Amino acid sequence: MEDRIAISLIKQGNLNGLETLVNRYQAKAVHAAYLITRDRASAEDAAQSAFVKAAERIHQFDDERPFSPWFFRIVIHDALKLAKRMKRQTSLDELDEDASALSTWLVDSAPQPEPSLEANQIRERLLQAIQSLPPEQRAVVVMRYYLEMSEADMSAKMARPLSSIKWWLRDARKRLNELIADDRS
Repeated sequence: MEDRIAISLIKQGNLNGLETLVNRYQAKAVHAAYLITRDRASAEDAAQSAFVKAAERIHQFDDERPFSPWFFRIVIHDALKLAKRMKRQTSLDELDEDASALSTWLVDSAPQPEPSLEANQIRERLLQAIQSLPPEQRAVVVMRYYLEMSEADMSAKMARPLSSIKWWLRDARKRLNELIADDRS
């Protein structure tokens, strides 16, 4: 079922449309929220909250636009709120899951050849570097490189000036480059 049909069903009070959207976007929503909150339970809470808010506010959705950017704005907003509330650092060693489960969760689910040890190490260094960024910088990195949003879209979705978005991205890139270069030394 297409997003437009699912949205139409939700607007009519039929929750089958919501089920369709949950099945389509849940994994990516939890993943995006996780990259910001760094906590799986919080990421799942943010995604669930975003689906509830989307269903409640579906009458505000413009049917002429795609659903995904509108929905992920809600996900990012909720994840940022949770991350700011948590205000704690979590290392990979402190997670409930083992690192291998986390790394498989962060890669594309499409079948790929067995990754090399070096690729796994780079991915882990990058994840650790992203986790060390402040929540706003993590959010813009996720929005730009995971959700593939433009800077203008990010500015509109976060209700922040374009200059702030560009500054956060610049600082995030600079910090990530420094952290990765330090790891190689």
